[in-house]
Amino acid sequence: MEPVASWYEQMLDFHRFWSVDDKMIHTNYSSLRSIVMVDFDEKIKMPINEPANGMKKSQIQEFCDYYGGPGVQHIAMRTESIIETVERMKARGIEFLQKIPDTYYDQLREGLVRSNLQVSEDIDVLQRHKILVDYDDKGYLLQIFTKPIEDRPTLFLEVIQRRNH
Repeated sequence: MEPVASWYEQMLDFHRFWSVDDKMIHTNYSSLRSIVMVDFDEKIKMPINEPANGMKKSQIQEFCDYYGGPGVQHIAMRTESIIETVERMKARGIEFLQKIPDTYYDQLREGLVRSNLQVSEDIDVLQRHKILVDYDDKGYLLQIFTKPIEDRPTLFLEVIQRRNH
């Protein structure tokens, strides 16, 4: 991971934005180390992750095993209007994961009623598209993941919209 981060610094003039080690991000089953590199304007972020030992194989280790080494797992694209972006991508044939149960949105609605946060987007529309919502007392983010975009099962796209989160 360190040589890759150095390459981004030397060749692309990126700098370190954030990093964690396996003592900070872990469960009993999985953990990881991560360095997030960014460009000068901090618009392009490149997380460099590596697995750490756990009781089970991490998603990162499964990726490395499947491909026989490191690679790009997914590309995240930020948008200011996730609903419009998802609708346009679907119109062009992109398929998104659809395994989010309706109970997720029921619980989301209940949680939002108890919070002081107001989500601007229509929750019914988010539910129809299976867009996920993560929030805290300051803001929220919306995200959705495509199905794998190649014949191999791991490379996918993420669409994300942030509102003070």
